[in-house]
Amino acid sequence: MPRKTSSIAPGWWDYTTLDDELIADAARLTPEMMLKLSRPGFRVMFYDTLEEFYLAEALEYISAWKQCTPDNPVGICGPIGPTEQLPLVAQLVNELVLPLRNAHFWGMDEWVINGKEVSPNHPLSFEKADRQLCFDRVRPELRMPDANLHFPRADTTVYRASWNDGVRCAVMQGGQGDIKHWAFNDPPKREGAYRDIPPSPAEYRKLATRMVELHPITIAQNARTSGGGNITLVPTQAMTVGPIETWQAEKVSIWHAGKHDNPFGQRLTTLMISKQVPDSAVPMSLLADHPNVQFNFYRPGIGTCDVEMH
Repeated sequence: MPRKTSSIAPGWWDYTTLDDELIADAARLTPEMMLKLSRPGFRVMFYDTLEEFYLAEALEYISAWKQCTPDNPVGICGPIGPTEQLPLVAQLVNELVLPLRNAHFWGMDEWVINGKEVSPNHPLSFEKADRQLCFDRVRPELRMPDANLHFPRADTTVYRASWNDGVRCAVMQGGQGDIKHWAFNDPPKREGAYRDIPPSPAEYRKLATRMVELHPITIAQNARTSGGGNITLVPTQAMTVGPIETWQAEKVSIWHAGKHDNPFGQRLTTLMISKQVPDSAVPMSLLADHPNVQFNFYRPGIGTCDVEMH
């Protein structure tokens, strides 16, 4: 039976092309049912307050960097979205007097305009946000060497090499977008070999850091979360870390504050990963095959899928 056509963007793959039964099963999940979807290799965590939530996210940076030695450099790959953890990371580094000379950081993604990554002066630059919200706030004597900060560029050579340069990635953090991506691993267009069926999970997992065209939902979401709803501000292409690098991370930790994806989306990917139903139309679901994934939820942000008229 052929897959459904997207009800959002007919020229693309996305979660609306899934089987109706799977969608209904996800919508029925209560928070208590979600918590019970933990299994070996997939852990579901709840936090009752935003303070606990963002502190726990910040502490993943500290736990990773505390493992560093000159002979064992360790890094973390981190997102923009959420960002609330970043000032806390700098505050903790300063308070704990944690030197970062052997620590590393990979940015996950960056906007692209006219075939080139935006400069750190661009108002939406992810590198700018990482530096201003975190790294520039660290005391000078504790700061990470600039050579240990890795941000994706249109020419991916240096960035990709940094993943194979003897530095261990202890954790890759991320948020989940409305289109169910991590980083900018969006579902593909419905064209060519993928007109009738999306790429298999095995095919999608072969993708490394690359330049991508963004799904319309991703563009609209970033306008909502970062530009006051002004879609014209948001580039339509971006650089993104890929599944190849994601599977080099010892742990993937996804943070759901309820500010990015919606109640249904949070339920859908939790169910698909728990039940090991990977589908590239829902890129986050591919983490079903990663050996160590943790979903972290702000409990009040899980919301409900009940119908409410507003």
